[in-house]
Amino acid sequence: MEVSSELYSEFEYETDSKPTVDPCNVVSKFSFIYPISPTVTDSDGDLVVRRKSEEKRGIIEIEHSKRTELSLVGLQVWRGALLLADWILYIREELIKRNLKILELGSGTGLTSIVASMFSDVICTDVNKEIDFTQRDLNNEVISALPHVKTIIAADVIYDDQLTQDFVKMLDVLLAYKHIETVYIALEKRYVFTIADCDVCAPCYDFFMDCLGKLKGISVEELPINFPQYFQYERVKELVLLKIKNTK
Repeated sequence: MEVSSELYSEFEYETDSKPTVDPCNVVSKFSFIYPISPTVTDSDGDLVVRRKSEEKRGIIEIEHSKRTELSLVGLQVWRGALLLADWILYIREELIKRNLKILELGSGTGLTSIVASMFSDVICTDVNKEIDFTQRDLNNEVISALPHVKTIIAADVIYDDQLTQDFVKMLDVLLAYKHIETVYIALEKRYVFTIADCDVCAPCYDFFMDCLGKLKGISVEELPINFPQYFQYERVKELVLLKIKNTK
């Protein structure tokens, strides 16, 4: 069975550019508002909205698949990656001030890592690219880089129970490094009707939260997603942004 990201039907990202990696791919442009000035709040703590004339726009051009089998969905771009990219743009000042090095897990097309690299050094990983969730051992290149990593990010990696288990186990391995402080995970709840429950539920998300609940030495917080939107996509209510703090 093949699946396709909802993004492609929401906005026209695709360009006429020819793909260079796979002739079946497409090349898309993802435009965003680049926040050139610091975020400012008024005396009540409300965000001060900048004038259009102060906005500077950027474009990230990515070659990606438009339809894939479920096991290869990382070759597409999904809403969670854009939500996480928005969050990174929102906390950019903290990233710059603290000079945080970021590790992305399951980076897929690399869109979120590209955004993060505007403000921080980034280690962009996926299967066959330094970190494979199904393997417990880290290679020497990753181990040598980890002492400088304080933040981990991941988007749209929760869609298969076995992969979810492997992902959470890898988080546990990485968070054994006590200097790694925070993990940000963006995902979209996928609701289905199950006969067993006679109700609509989000089984992949529920399973993920159950797996997280078994880890020791962490705290999990669901962050509000009403921060500024810089990329063009539909920020649906099913989107979730989690902040995991390492308390080991």
